[in-house]
Amino acid sequence: MKKMSREQNNRNTELSSPGRRTLVKGIAAMGAWVAAFPLLTNTAEAQVPPAPDSGISSGSSRAEVALQGPLVFQGDKIDWHGFDRYDFVMDMQTLAITPFKSPPSEQSGDLGNSDKGHLRCVVVVPKQAAPGNPWSWRGVYWNHQPQAEVELLKRGFYITYISVDPKPRSSTELTMDELMDELGMSSRALTEWDAWYAYLTGQYGLSKKPAFIGMSRGGIFEYRWGSANPDKVSCIYADNPGMEREGFERLVDLARADVPILQICGTIDPMLGQYTSAIEAIYQQFGGRISMMVKEGYAHHPHSLRNPKPIADFIEQSVQAVRGPAPAFAGDKFKRTSYYSSENFYRDYPDEDTYITCRGPQFSPCYDRYDFSVKGTPMTTSVIVPTTVALGTPWVYRAGFVFPGAKVDQELLAKGFHIVTGPVGVDFVVKDWDTVYEYLTGHGFSKKPAMEGAGGGAGEVYAWAIENPDKVSCVYAENPRMHSALAKTQPLDNLAPLTRANVPLLHVCGSMDPWFKDNTLEVERRYKKLGGKIEVIVKKGEGHYPLAPEDPGPVVDFIVRAATPGNCCPNTRR
Repeated sequence: MKKMSREQNNRNTELSSPGRRTLVKGIAAMGAWVAAFPLLTNTAEAQVPPAPDSGISSGSSRAEVALQGPLVFQGDKIDWHGFDRYDFVMDMQTLAITPFKSPPSEQSGDLGNSDKGHLRCVVVVPKQAAPGNPWSWRGVYWNHQPQAEVELLKRGFYITYISVDPKPRSSTELTMDELMDELGMSSRALTEWDAWYAYLTGQYGLSKKPAFIGMSRGGIFEYRWGSANPDKVSCIYADNPGMEREGFERLVDLARADVPILQICGTIDPMLGQYTSAIEAIYQQFGGRISMMVKEGYAHHPHSLRNPKPIADFIEQSVQAVRGPAPAFAGDKFKRTSYYSSENFYRDYPDEDTYITCRGPQFSPCYDRYDFSVKGTPMTTSVIVPTTVALGTPWVYRAGFVFPGAKVDQELLAKGFHIVTGPVGVDFVVKDWDTVYEYLTGHGFSKKPAMEGAGGGAGEVYAWAIENPDKVSCVYAENPRMHSALAKTQPLDNLAPLTRANVPLLHVCGSMDPWFKDNTLEVERRYKKLGGKIEVIVKKGEGHYPLAPEDPGPVVDFIVRAATPGNCCPNTRR
């Protein structure tokens, strides 16, 4: 058996493994890879002309038009993988776009070079257009590994292409980062892509948000134009992508616009460490949705997947997705990002004759995270919202940012708990947490949240719980340091209010953690002496990290029991 049990128990819709057994493996040497990036030339700047009238009446919806059949494009057509292909050229000076008759040499589906002063453009039409006239956009390497685009055509997508007019500089004796910069888009190229977008959406009524497909150097282009126009992008599929150095800074604009990304890369492709993984880390930290498929043993080539279903599924789902309204507690001003696990799933894909490491929101549950200010508090409050809220609206009130590896919080989200990070400015202030508590319970949250904290954050969580013992269902701490910066009496010396309120405690600690003996073991001794209920899970041989337990099940069960009225928790040591 190749699959692991942990991978088989995926908790969300996962991408299907391919079903055919074909593979063309190729490992490109770096010299050949660099040589595969041709440089073009450009000329003076130009402006985007006004988009012509779409010819669609104001009373017609895009979906209604799409269901009537494919749009009619001007000019001659040729066959492209069983679909009608229309060719155009863009005048680089005027940005005028006109039909173009492709030469006989292109009947196989390939694309010749652009004449000087012109850019080649292509549209391939589906047999039956999907509602809204969705389309994908590729900017380099036309007809290279086109299986995902052919699959999209079968699902009613239009397929488009425009060649690129990049920066006219030499690529000799450059570092990899310098080469990425030189292969990026010039300001003129951005303008030309703007004109192509305006032409297709205005003249022919294609969707206002295309999906982007970029392989290798094409990744530079899709990220560049997408970050300049984040409100005009439905999603990005990037295959072994490159990236300009300034492009990393622009990723925040795509994340803020909630543009989902799927990246596919080979494990031994040099792009993985230098660019693809860096894009992933930055995008997730910005709160963007980015999924990864890393092909074991592959280099830069071949791109894509033999069975393109996972790619087409991602694009189709992204185009069709509609995000609901924000919850009432978020107010009028908030920042909405995404939260999901970074856990890896190692899965067999027979078509690729290899395993693929999969991670991200396409393979794990994904939740909305809202950051907003509660009146009377100086800093923002963060709330991660479950897909389905449990009865009674239970929640966790915690200190500290929720990172992708927070297994306990992820399991609680799956059970319908909200995860709330209280506001902390220069210092932890109890009254600020009081204000947020009153605000959220006023919006229907449970009157007794589960308190949670790790390390020094646990001490502050204890401080609030001790001040409000009747408002707490339980306290869960990971390798806690029982110290509060502002508490008049330190939590370790003031546990009695929690015992009187019958608040159960649970600590998860490494046996070698420096705080274990003088904090957790001392809390256990004193709490039991006071008649309180406490459970300690000891991770033998471990230090301060990792914080979370390997198996979050016992912790989740403890919190769910405590949040359910009428249940109790015994004193135990594991």
